[in-house]
Amino acid sequence: MAHHQLARRRGVQCSPWRFNQLVAQACASLPTRFQALLQNVAITVEHRPSAAIEADGGALGLYEGTPLGERGTAYTMAMPDKITIYRAPLMAACSSFADLREEIRLTLLHEIGHHFGLSDEELPF
Repeated sequence: MAHHQLARRRGVQCSPWRFNQLVAQACASLPTRFQALLQNVAITVEHRPSAAIEADGGALGLYEGTPLGERGTAYTMAMPDKITIYRAPLMAACSSFADLREEIRLTLLHEIGHHFGLSDEELPF
């Protein structure tokens, strides 16, 4: 389990519907070759992370699953990996709608990096 964090800023408001649209736009903007590698990955939006994740310093997103490089021959019939984007912390971390759009994109890319097997230290954002 790996998650993306960001220092808090002022905060911006965004309806759940619009936020989901921004996540969908971020997904659609990914290069086709990356989209193909995400076919068994569910991307979801939740309002905020669990209390356990909050206690661990909070998170903007979370990757749950088995990274591609760690899958062996026994990796069959597995449930999809899951990337969760957290709405409330992202809105709280951003000071403008443009910032929110960019942080959603960066959070999605960060969690996709974990899907590809990169650690937090290896990710540039």
